[in-house]
Amino acid sequence: MTETRTDTDINADTNADADTDVRAGTAAGPPRTSSGATAFKRDLRIYLQDARDALLWKLEGLSEYDVRRPLTPTGTNLLGLVKHATAAEALYFGETFGRPFEAPRPWITGDAEPNADFWATPEESRELIVGQYRAACAHADETIAALPLDAVGRVPWGDRGAVTLHHSLVHMTAETQRHAGHADIVRELVDGATGQRRDGENTAPGDAAWWAAHRAQVERAARTAAEGTAENAAEGTVENAAGHL
Repeated sequence: MTETRTDTDINADTNADADTDVRAGTAAGPPRTSSGATAFKRDLRIYLQDARDALLWKLEGLSEYDVRRPLTPTGTNLLGLVKHATAAEALYFGETFGRPFEAPRPWITGDAEPNADFWATPEESRELIVGQYRAACAHADETIAALPLDAVGRVPWGDRGAVTLHHSLVHMTAETQRHAGHADIVRELVDGATGQRRDGENTAPGDAAWWAAHRAQVERAARTAAEGTAENAAEGTVENAAGHL
């Protein structure tokens, strides 16, 4: 099975120092200050890979049912998010730049029923979908490595027209980070697991009791704010009525 590229792989390709993490600029060293096309591409690729990794770890340790079950009224589910991300990687880094990759097409292109790429059928195994995603990402990384940021491709549907590789990188980084955020919420609803990365280092420390107290505090703040808004609205209504007497 083809593996996605790691941060170290990406940094090595761009003659970067793999000991410095552009996402943090603390434990691994000072923030990067270099500029130019090579640095821009490196930074975009690192943040894209970060989002890819976050999306995949949200599946880890879950049952076949839990990776598939819909947790929102619109059917958002973990494996479906990965399936959709596969379609997007294949489209924006494959066919767009004349390097087609076999993957499900996004429903929005008109080549599938509505939302077909946002859920997994019983016949589509978790291993199949994750494997396709890893392979699509590896294919995308080859496109990114081979072309300059100003290379022009053409999105093969609708009126999207010509785009640069830079545009596609920005688009897919934003797209994948957005869906990783969806996965954050869905995974927490499944079993309470949180955090952008497996170690949860970017999540506040606390046991179940601490989080319950925190949630109660937030709930009280919301209700107080709502009551204050209602009181202000009521006072405004009374004042308006008095002004018309």
